[in-house]
Amino acid sequence: MTWLLAALVGVYLLRTWLVNGGLRTRHETQRSRFSPYLILGHAGLAALGLTVWIGFLVVDAVPLAWLALAVLAPIATLGFTMFGLWIRAGHGRPSGRHAYGPRHAAEDNFPPPAVLAHGIFAVSTVVLVLLTAVTN
Repeated sequence: MTWLLAALVGVYLLRTWLVNGGLRTRHETQRSRFSPYLILGHAGLAALGLTVWIGFLVVDAVPLAWLALAVLAPIATLGFTMFGLWIRAGHGRPSGRHAYGPRHAAEDNFPPPAVLAHGIFAVSTVVLVLLTAVTN
């Protein structure tokens, strides 16, 4: 269930990124700090991992739980990378007298509660998949 919740919030974040010009390279908007390979790779691997997990739930084959856990490793790495880029840039809200002006990159439109919810569901997913794989 946590994986599905993480996926739903992730789809919302991906849609927000795309609608706000995440794939655009025009000069009137700032380019995204997220490479399309980074964000689409994260989303694609997450979809693959969720598919493997659903397969585990359907057939109850323990190797599929371990495979889902293995797929979660690069998903989490890409997710932490994007989170680091997003948080380091102040997610579009510079403060202080020496702060740079906002870039208005696509990811600056991410609502912080959505990013937090996605992260909490994702970390919960990793822990629960690990516990499931170990106890079966």
